[in-house]
Amino acid sequence: MATKWPVLDYNSWKDTLATVHRWTQVIGKIRLRSMPWLNHSWHVTLAVSPAGLSTGSMPYPGGLFQIDFDFIHHRLRIITSAGSQETLELRPMAVADFYNAVFEKLKKLEVDVEIFTMPSELEDAVPFEDDYTHRSYDAARMEECWRALVHIHIVFTRFRARFTGKVSPVHFFWGAFDLAVTRFSGRDAPLHTGSAPNMPARVMQEAYSKEVSSCGFWPGSDAFPEAAFYSYAYPAPEGFAEQPVKPEGAYFSQELGEFLLPYSVVQQSANPEKTLMDFLQSTYEAAANAAQWDRSALECDLTSFENDYGCFRV
Repeated sequence: MATKWPVLDYNSWKDTLATVHRWTQVIGKIRLRSMPWLNHSWHVTLAVSPAGLSTGSMPYPGGLFQIDFDFIHHRLRIITSAGSQETLELRPMAVADFYNAVFEKLKKLEVDVEIFTMPSELEDAVPFEDDYTHRSYDAARMEECWRALVHIHIVFTRFRARFTGKVSPVHFFWGAFDLAVTRFSGRDAPLHTGSAPNMPARVMQEAYSKEVSSCGFWPGSDAFPEAAFYSYAYPAPEGFAEQPVKPEGAYFSQELGEFLLPYSVVQQSANPEKTLMDFLQSTYEAAANAAQWDRSALECDLTSFENDYGCFRV
């Protein structure tokens, strides 16, 4: 029997979300400084893991190190290829205390890294070392959000497999605290003119240098206090907003310029996985059809390999 998707009520855990959002930025910025720059800033992202969120392996002079959020046992774990590790209990803790504790543990592990301590993509941001306001941690609510991310990651991964063109990993952007996957048409995009707090224009322009159809999930904000899935096209082709999409409950937000589907529609569905896949596929088709992508060259169905060879060593 499939595991039921958890209920996510933004107002019941928004203080925890605000705190953990900033914690993930501390760890994400460590990854940013430790990794070589990849196209579209893919090197900065975290990944959904069997226990939480992970940086994956990062280089340092002693070899490799990795930082993992564990939202089952509620701890942060830092491990190195030299065989050393440090842990930090995840509990109600100010961002400043979290920041200081993380860098004390990195020093013990002889991992030397410096980060820009101003949060990215957040209004009214306060440097990590000065933030004693955000200090909430509701372990149960945080675990529920992560378990939702696990379900979503599985569907996003299946959706990603249907594309043979350039496509991003399924990855977690700590700037906006969203899980996303992006497909590319292969064509250049016009120069991006948007902006975000503490985000250099040059970075935004490179990130949106190619034509895309992107979908994702975010757990909500004070401006939009509801967990939701989104799907947008850049540049948005003429007629994109008028394209038919599924399921019932999905709609186009003129204010945000993208299709939205409340998480609750998926969570309450008799078949959440199919409901979410319908949204991902139909909104991608809305972008690809309106922009006249070469769909026959970009899409694929390799499930026959799974059916024919999934049980064998190949």
